[in-house]
Amino acid sequence: MKRYIKEYTDYLVAEKNASPHTLESYLNDILQFEEFLKRSGHAGESSSINMNSIDRLAVRSYLGFLYDKKFSAATMRRKLSTLSSFFRFLCREGHLQNNVVKSVPAPKIENKLPTFLSIDEMFRLIDLPEGKGFLAVRDRAMLELFYSTGVRISELVSLEMKDLNLATQLVKVLGKGGKERLLPFGKKCVEALEDYIKVRLEKINTQKINTDFFFLNHRGNGITTRGVRKIIGKYVTTGNFPGKVSPHSIRHSFATHLLEGGADLRSIQELLGHASLSTTQKYTHLTIDKLVETYDQAHPRAKE
Repeated sequence: MKRYIKEYTDYLVAEKNASPHTLESYLNDILQFEEFLKRSGHAGESSSINMNSIDRLAVRSYLGFLYDKKFSAATMRRKLSTLSSFFRFLCREGHLQNNVVKSVPAPKIENKLPTFLSIDEMFRLIDLPEGKGFLAVRDRAMLELFYSTGVRISELVSLEMKDLNLATQLVKVLGKGGKERLLPFGKKCVEALEDYIKVRLEKINTQKINTDFFFLNHRGNGITTRGVRKIIGKYVTTGNFPGKVSPHSIRHSFATHLLEGGADLRSIQELLGHASLSTTQKYTHLTIDKLVETYDQAHPRAKE
């Protein structure tokens, strides 16, 4: 199976131009499935897995295993999609006859509305990092850029110095499928970025660091998605914010506040880097309370 995984990895890099984040996610899903097959006995009596022996029952048993481990329906669907893509590739290359994963129905997922913060809550979160030290200045710049542009966490950690232009107030990000887009940011973000660039340069010169990554951790390496999640989690706890607030919540807040401010869905779609407008349309549900409130205040027949 390791040979097939290597071939699939090469295919993702060469033909699909998959990002490091996507590669890591796909490989983790496939390796988890491989480990399940070995431990459950679906791989046969030996530790060597015969790919042709993997049947529909093995895949369904794997989903049952994920369910018992309390994985969400969304995560289970993603893992199943990864396996289907892997098996489809093996069929294309002539290693397998059929894609058995394709015949297994994906778990149904609740249509949950994304978590987002109010404008006041978002401002309060951004103001939480205090002080002039490297970490505080970096965290303020990170939060400002997150909220000003609505970037994905994977896009944020892969940013390099050359991607930012403070004069034009634009940042170039590499999104899903290797698609580039230019995103504007405001004056408050410019100020935070200028402060961070100064302390970043001091750190690089002091520690003799050689890196192109824009956001660095305390050791001078490029910050990871896990590191960003820990930082935001720290401020969420400090600020005692209600509910589950994540880096994705900031992206949702960005889109929701733009919509409430009068931006059209097409523009928001471009800024978020969504391939389909239907993905962006979920944000219209978030503003229904606002619409009802406006209607009650403005429509003559809504008043008593």
